[in-house]
Amino acid sequence: MKTAARSSAPAADEPPRRGLPLLVRGAVVLLIAVAAAVVWVANIWLTDRFTESVRNRAELRLVLYSGNVQSELQRNSVVPLLLARDPDLINALLQGAFMATSQRLISLQGEIGAASLQLLDSDGRTVAATDRTQIGATHGNDAYFVEARRSRDTVFSVSERSAGGFEFAFSRAVYSGGRFLGVVVVEVDLMKFERSWAGFADAIAVTNSEGRIILATEPRWRGHNLDEALAVQDAPTAIQRALRVTADWAQHSPDAWLRGEAVLQSEARIPFRGWRLVSFTAYDSVRERVNGVLALVIMGFAMLLALTFYLLSRRARFQTALFKRESAELRMLNARLQREIAEREKVQKDLAVAEQTLVQSSKLAVLGEMSAAVSHELNQPLAAMRTYLAGAKLLLQRRRPEEALSSFQRIDDLIGRMSAITQQLKSYARKSGQDLVPVDLRDCVAGALAMMEPQLRARRVTINRTIPRSPVMVKGDRLRLEQVIVNLLRNALDATHGVEHAEIGILLSQGDTATLMVRDNGHGIEELDSLFEPFYTTKKPGDGVGLGLAISSGIVSDLGGRLMAHNAPGGGAVFEVQLPILSGASDVEAAE
Repeated sequence: MKTAARSSAPAADEPPRRGLPLLVRGAVVLLIAVAAAVVWVANIWLTDRFTESVRNRAELRLVLYSGNVQSELQRNSVVPLLLARDPDLINALLQGAFMATSQRLISLQGEIGAASLQLLDSDGRTVAATDRTQIGATHGNDAYFVEARRSRDTVFSVSERSAGGFEFAFSRAVYSGGRFLGVVVVEVDLMKFERSWAGFADAIAVTNSEGRIILATEPRWRGHNLDEALAVQDAPTAIQRALRVTADWAQHSPDAWLRGEAVLQSEARIPFRGWRLVSFTAYDSVRERVNGVLALVIMGFAMLLALTFYLLSRRARFQTALFKRESAELRMLNARLQREIAEREKVQKDLAVAEQTLVQSSKLAVLGEMSAAVSHELNQPLAAMRTYLAGAKLLLQRRRPEEALSSFQRIDDLIGRMSAITQQLKSYARKSGQDLVPVDLRDCVAGALAMMEPQLRARRVTINRTIPRSPVMVKGDRLRLEQVIVNLLRNALDATHGVEHAEIGILLSQGDTATLMVRDNGHGIEELDSLFEPFYTTKKPGDGVGLGLAISSGIVSDLGGRLMAHNAPGGGAVFEVQLPILSGASDVEAAE
């Protein structure tokens, strides 16, 4: 390197060659050409990129809005079923006494959050309502009354209001002993979404299965299809027509025109009666972002060009000094690299030792978790076996061997269940769904209650069950599902400890999904965020290890569902299991 420095030093003192100015001019021309090409390509690429970004954000918003609409409809769809079975409302229709019925509906409205509630008698006359001005009105010819009277299920109807807009309502007939008494009507407030959507897009509309707009941020669109809605606007001015002709040179053909502006059209499906959600977003934000980036690119090339002239002018001055310092810097760099190599070798050795230690610690942690899981899952069958053994002992002392044999048979079943649990815990590391078969959730609930019968009888807990008569079929493993239900019942039993009148409610229903809810009247849940974390527990040492809900959540997730928890409005906790439902024979065959 020293020889190279000495041979280059005289070259720095030579006069610049004549070809250098021509080379500089060529470099400048090439830089300008590259800048023009980069600006052209960047404009096209950024326009496509930002347009796609705007479209993706619009689609994400539509998915969120679709979920909000679906959630509102699902939340209100179960209300008519509950009200149609309300004993106070049924007695009011039987006796014709409606003095306190409206107040009853008003109190229920506050708990449910529905827009309005109405109770119609068998003739379609409003006998009670949250809006007392509606009492006495006749709705015998309205769709929600006629369709509810024809069907024993909850029906949904959309009717156009005389003042503009649409009214959405769920209704269900009220029967007592097979006798038709009246209809419960629950109005759903979907108009609130129009107000919330207005600030996030230029226009949003919801169409039904016939393509007719039933919700829109533009009031003039309601009742029309999309083509008619886009035509229902003020005629464009001459300037707006000119802007359409001379659209942005890098902009794609717009999906539609809204108030004289080119807009992007995005659609999303609402999984309810073929409804669709459509939004229109202007291109203005795309053009502004593209122009901003292009301005930065052009400024960068301008600065690069100025820097090029500066470096070329300083080149001769610094060349000699650079060559003189080169040898010293290279020697220093070589020494520094040698030190870094030695340090890296030492770090690699330390890292290898740390990795071995970490692997050993991980193995010990896994053994600890498996030991705690086995202890937790086998605790419940052991407790039940202890109770059955005590009962069998008393039966033998009283010379009732046949009943004692029944207890021994239950103990044998529990031993088989403990064996299956140990085999299941061995396979927790591999999440395989090949052994899943069609399972009736009603049988799982019955099996779990049978297993928990001794503890429930000892605590004198009232069990309120709401189980449908028809099968609720899901794709799963009966043993693992019973394990989840037992864990939920055990938690509910522990939560009601100290409660004077302990109650546990079990509600099984099916719709788009199979839903199982377990509710208790205990003190509720304090830390919902940490509830499903392993080893999190509020019990005293020795009463639990905090793995029950974590294992249950993992089982439900493996089956394609989810486990949720929240505090009930009236006190206590509610655990909700949602699983994909097998609705048809084809699904059952596919599961098999």
